[in-house]
Amino acid sequence: MTGSGGRDRTELPDADVVAAHRSLLSSLLPHDEPDQLAVHEGQFHRVVVGSERVVCFARTDAAAGRLPERAAVLRVLDGVDLGFRTPRLLGEGASYVLMSRVPGAPLEARELEDPAVAEAVARQYAALLTGLAAAGADEGVRAALRPPPEGEWRRFAAEVRAELFPLMTGAGRDRAERELAALDALPRTASAVVHGDLGGENVLWETAAGVPRLSGVIDWDDVGLGDPAEDLAAVGASYGEGLLDRVLTLGGWVGDATVVDRIAAIRGTFALQQALYARRDGDETELADGLAGYR
Repeated sequence: MTGSGGRDRTELPDADVVAAHRSLLSSLLPHDEPDQLAVHEGQFHRVVVGSERVVCFARTDAAAGRLPERAAVLRVLDGVDLGFRTPRLLGEGASYVLMSRVPGAPLEARELEDPAVAEAVARQYAALLTGLAAAGADEGVRAALRPPPEGEWRRFAAEVRAELFPLMTGAGRDRAERELAALDALPRTASAVVHGDLGGENVLWETAAGVPRLSGVIDWDDVGLGDPAEDLAAVGASYGEGLLDRVLTLGGWVGDATVVDRIAAIRGTFALQQALYARRDGDETELADGLAGYR
């Protein structure tokens, strides 16, 4: 879980993103026609996708200030065998990061209606998370990635109360208080590498013989050492309790009596996290979306 500061941002439609950076994109993506490039919009970045490379532009001044950290994370990941592909750092500038493109596309929830597909996906998610847990024991990785700070969740709760409660209705504050209270029981742990945003849009798949095959994982901005329950919560939020339960079984977490409670507590903060970071980045659209259930 991470936060950010800064509020100034200029909105640009997809076509304008390419137009604003046309010369730079022609240089960084020499094998692609600028008018054919796709632009993917995230909370903090706009990613221009070429055939072999992608260019990440910050949406806010605060996100631009974090680009060097993003580049440093990619360097760390390039030296770790996680068992799947991650973007490789190819270059960086004051306003962008250039990365290799990880092939594949996010999984559609409807694909999991086939039991054989759901089982194959669950097994690969379990292997992904097991690989992240194993990487958390690597001394080189532990030296490079940050552990969760002391009192991380207590500080988050205090920040939500100070910054978001004034924007909520009374009923919204009551709901948020219940969600924040659940954080009090969370232990401080740094046992695994935690992606930090392992929602379905950041896990890419290719299909072989009708079965999805994990291609790679993107968007490592929030990676650190922590509790694997954070990533498990994101899996559940993206694909539901059925897939999550199967991943827990295959990954050996069912023997952990507290893991379900930890997952539920962390999952309950997702909208508040989105709203808090959007407010600090001056992103009114993401702020409104995050606070929709509290107004």
